[in-house]
Amino acid sequence: MKKAIAALIAFLFFLMFVNILNSDSEEFKGIPKFGEVNLTERVSNKYISKSVSGDSGEIVYGKTENAESGSANMVTSIVVNYRSFDTLGEVTVLFLAATGVAILIGGGQRKSLAISVNPIVKISARIIATLLFAFGAYVFIHGHLTPGGGFPGGTIIAAGTLLMLVADDKKRTSKLLKILEGTMGFLYVVIGIAGLLVTGSFLKNFLPTGTIGNLFSAGLIPIIYSVIGLKVGAELSALLDDFFAEEGRK
Repeated sequence: MKKAIAALIAFLFFLMFVNILNSDSEEFKGIPKFGEVNLTERVSNKYISKSVSGDSGEIVYGKTENAESGSANMVTSIVVNYRSFDTLGEVTVLFLAATGVAILIGGGQRKSLAISVNPIVKISARIIATLLFAFGAYVFIHGHLTPGGGFPGGTIIAAGTLLMLVADDKKRTSKLLKILEGTMGFLYVVIGIAGLLVTGSFLKNFLPTGTIGNLFSAGLIPIIYSVIGLKVGAELSALLDDFFAEEGRK
């Protein structure tokens, strides 16, 4: 009965909202009617058609050269170019979380399972994990061309690590992962400082943006995404290993 009443109230609110959008009242004159939005006024359209390096001509995939960001993926331009400093903060939060887990539960020895894992399962898991590692690298290397980037690519790599840890009761990740994670974090800061020294702004692009659609384009974006992808992948993989080590303490 409660669910039916809640559904009825939600439906009434929906009808009220649609009625407001279609109202000709002076109070709602500035709100476009339902289904009559002018797409040319959207922010995305202004971004696509804006002046690029002084040239207000049409941006053509595979032809336009030396664009402002040079990225075919519009989201990438925003995340890793215009708000890259904020992305640095996100990476820092992940680092602090992983460090906290490592301090609290890391360092234990894995406990062997009572039931042994079939060798076929182990081999299959390694094959699939290898494919996941390759796909994760593809996602962050091509983040400036297609949907993806450092965080999704790194997460896919960590999923491959998780598969190997689950399938092999004696598997542990390499200690080099923590070194790789720290190195990539340091490299990200170095790239940001280089942008500050060259352009006067932290993490601002200072490389040629090339032709939109080419692999070697978009300036620093693919480099930053590769750094983030390796950092996130190594960090999450080490984090998963710490959780499995905690299980072994019981």
